[in-house]
Amino acid sequence: MAQINGFTPLTPQQVKRYSRHLIMDGVGSVGQRKLLDAKVLVIGAGGLGSPIALYLALAGVGTIGIVDFDTVDISNLQRQILHTDADVGRPKVISAKETLLAHNPDVNVILHEEPITSDNAMDIIPNYDIIVNGADNFATRYLVNDAAYLAGKPLVDGAILVFDGQATTYQPGQGCYRCMFPEPPPPGEVPNCAEAGVIGALPGLVGSIQALEVIKLIMGVGETLTSRMLLIDALTMEFREIKIRRNPDCKLCGDNPEVTELIDYEIFCGILPPKPVEQQPVSPMSVD
Repeated sequence: MAQINGFTPLTPQQVKRYSRHLIMDGVGSVGQRKLLDAKVLVIGAGGLGSPIALYLALAGVGTIGIVDFDTVDISNLQRQILHTDADVGRPKVISAKETLLAHNPDVNVILHEEPITSDNAMDIIPNYDIIVNGADNFATRYLVNDAAYLAGKPLVDGAILVFDGQATTYQPGQGCYRCMFPEPPPPGEVPNCAEAGVIGALPGLVGSIQALEVIKLIMGVGETLTSRMLLIDALTMEFREIKIRRNPDCKLCGDNPEVTELIDYEIFCGILPPKPVEQQPVSPMSVD
């Protein structure tokens, strides 16, 4: 279909589907066509990835990539709204695609049924406009942060645990996750959701905020959480903000970066021991 002013025109069916967007100031026909032409990568099809992907699909984001290699477990169903009881034992990416297309057949869902690693991240991430992190471990969080920065892509980040949540947006050149947390915590110091639990409705709240951040970035409206981190205490329903400033000493985005390519993040986060250094034969010329 021919483009109009650089965007794909809406079909009559799309005009009906997105009618509540089309009548909004700040969205309208141009904003909706921006959504339809956008490509967003969601890391994880779990607690956060579920509402993120679902609301992006409902909003009409044209291409949604999903990275996940896990299968649906019955313990997921308390919070992971992309999946149902009938999906237990099935790959999450397959269940996710079926759910998204059932809600909106307009969407092109691209599946990456594999863990995101230092070996494949730069083959996947550069193909998308915006990256959204829904992973729940530090190795993936640092990997996605570094890869998004090196690829020049905005990263919408979120985290949940028990009754607490947080969300922020990192724009290249305006700070990154390493500016806030230069080093990961020691292994075992911070539990994950499998160890400490999470209240089922919290991912819906944080994931919806992340989806809104993506939508605003695509349409270029409003103020995003760039340079701000939103902290949520669901028990008291208190929302607080902290400022995020680019750290000139940051090893990734600072003035003299040391991280210029992806590293082994499992070793970096202490999940695996450092690889042994190979002993090189001593040259006779180097012996005193």
